[in-house]
Amino acid sequence: MIQKWIRICFLNLLIVALLGVVLRYKIAFSLPIINQKHLLHGHSHFAFSGWITQILMVLMIHQFSQKSKQDYFKKFNYLLWGNLITAYGMLISFPLQGYGLFSISFSTLSIINAYIFGYQFWKALNKSGLQLNSFLWFKAGILFNIISSFGAFSLAYIMATFTNNQTTYLMSVYGFLHFQYNGWFFFGITGLLIGVMENKIINKGRLQLIFWMFSLSCIPAYLLSTLWLQLPTVLFMLVIIAATGQFVAWILLIIEIRKCKIINTTNFKTYAQWLFTLAAISLSIKLLLQLFSTIPMLSQIAFGFRPIVIGYLHLMLLGVITIFTIGYVINAGFIQINKYFTSGLIVFIVGIIVNQLFLMIQGIYAMKYIGVPYINEALLIAASTMFTGMLLLNYGNFKSKYTK
Repeated sequence: MIQKWIRICFLNLLIVALLGVVLRYKIAFSLPIINQKHLLHGHSHFAFSGWITQILMVLMIHQFSQKSKQDYFKKFNYLLWGNLITAYGMLISFPLQGYGLFSISFSTLSIINAYIFGYQFWKALNKSGLQLNSFLWFKAGILFNIISSFGAFSLAYIMATFTNNQTTYLMSVYGFLHFQYNGWFFFGITGLLIGVMENKIINKGRLQLIFWMFSLSCIPAYLLSTLWLQLPTVLFMLVIIAATGQFVAWILLIIEIRKCKIINTTNFKTYAQWLFTLAAISLSIKLLLQLFSTIPMLSQIAFGFRPIVIGYLHLMLLGVITIFTIGYVINAGFIQINKYFTSGLIVFIVGIIVNQLFLMIQGIYAMKYIGVPYINEALLIAASTMFTGMLLLNYGNFKSKYTK
């Protein structure tokens, strides 16, 4: 069951990568039949729902099944299919009509499905009678996923009614994004990590401290996305405390991780170890950038140039969440490693690194209002590299047999 769903999730990631290539091609060259903005909405919604949310649900259900010694896949099977169907609905409807009847309907159904999953999973966690640290992270992730939906509903209303309010629009977008990737996604993958660690943790009190530092700072950290509004001094100080608290919490978590040998003693050890290390480096960079963005001059730069915003989002979504998730799947032994999978993984990682470097170069020159020659073509090559890597990875995954 778990291998089937993981194959579906990796196929979805391949589709996300393909859409990324099309988007980059249209920027570099002409593609009149494609509406860039509509396709971008389809790309982002499918990436969030069809790739990250789908695999998070699958891995959370599997880990909980292991800990409770019960198979919960049958109980949650209809919700997994519900999320998948609505994700493909958004994949098709957003590129065709942008924000319209069908796309908003599928988006709403996806949110309702997430509500039901959150309620059922929360109830199952409580019913199990287990008191585990990982459950706290899962529950917080569920709550932040619900909070993020308020931004999605607000955004859908603005787009459907053509309300021309730039401030409300940006606050809705940043609210949805923040509580998705800093809330639901981050707390979901950290819960998976803690689930592997918690049987080996010596200082469980420190682990709970780390959880509360991250969770309590998540809501005020949203204000990092609104610094361009010139916040009152009290709120600005709260933002600084939140950014500092998250960075300190991450340092404490690294210390605990180093105390635990969380990599399985299998042939996959090297791959997983490298991926976890890359994800940790990416998260460290992200949290440092977040801390530096509290400097007023830097915050104006960060949110004033599109390449920097895109690079920041991709750093979290690709550099942290996607790389960690692939490492987790490999470490758990859910897939068989072969030459195609290995080659695809290497090419995909190279594509991510090159993409981030090009976005950084574009962002730096954009601050000086200087265009970089052939940067759009370079970013297209980076997107094509990621797609090629994911294509090889999927081929290797489908070519391998199911393992127990």
